[in-house]
Amino acid sequence: MEYNQEIVIRRLVIKSYHITEVEANDKFLINNRTLAIQNNYFNKIIDNNEYVEKIDVHVIKPGEHNRFVNSIMDIIPISTKVLGVIGEGITHTLTGVYVMMTGADKNGVQMAEFGSSEGILKEKLFLGKAGTPGENDYIIHVDITFKEGLMSNRMYPTEGHRLCDSFIQEIRNILKKIPAQEFNEKYEYFDKIRPGKKRVAIVKQIAGQGTMYDNQLFSDEPSGFAGGKSIIDMKNLPIVLSPNEYRDGALRAMV
Repeated sequence: MEYNQEIVIRRLVIKSYHITEVEANDKFLINNRTLAIQNNYFNKIIDNNEYVEKIDVHVIKPGEHNRFVNSIMDIIPISTKVLGVIGEGITHTLTGVYVMMTGADKNGVQMAEFGSSEGILKEKLFLGKAGTPGENDYIIHVDITFKEGLMSNRMYPTEGHRLCDSFIQEIRNILKKIPAQEFNEKYEYFDKIRPGKKRVAIVKQIAGQGTMYDNQLFSDEPSGFAGGKSIIDMKNLPIVLSPNEYRDGALRAMV
């Protein structure tokens, strides 16, 4: 069989900007490879919140993992769309730093279902694996204290993710404006049709079965929350993602 020319469907460019230090400040800022985060960001936005009691933010430096944390709800990369939508265009992402979201209620009941992950961080988080921070990465720890009732109401973890995402969005808004030529690494990925070649599909089973087991799809930002759809609300229907959509953070685990 004669093979025809490849057809490019989508082009995705990911530019990474490496962070070497994270510090608390009175505003969000990225300057000279240093990320500053606003230390009192959550003080006003959770006033009279129906589900959340308080939110604490800590910077965990490399090597400072011998500390107690509540159940880990998510490890979130900091990425943003500069051009286009999820799966195509240009994405900026930070390396050297991740956001870790943890949660329990005010009585210490953990945000978990069949098994919780609270404990000493170095014993609960395997560093340097796919989707986890490396040993030399900073961790922005967003610890959410929920009001009572979290185990029976889906809105508790959903609200926690919404609030954490609004915090990350403040960083994304700055990341969008970083000069394009200052990137540390640049990668190009193409979704292609190869006429005459084998058609390959990878099947991934994801959870969508209750308060704690949910996944978010097609948010406005890579690995984001706002604008996304819950797989539960979508009735667990099969979803087709292109390689670049998956690579660009179209799927986010909610717990």
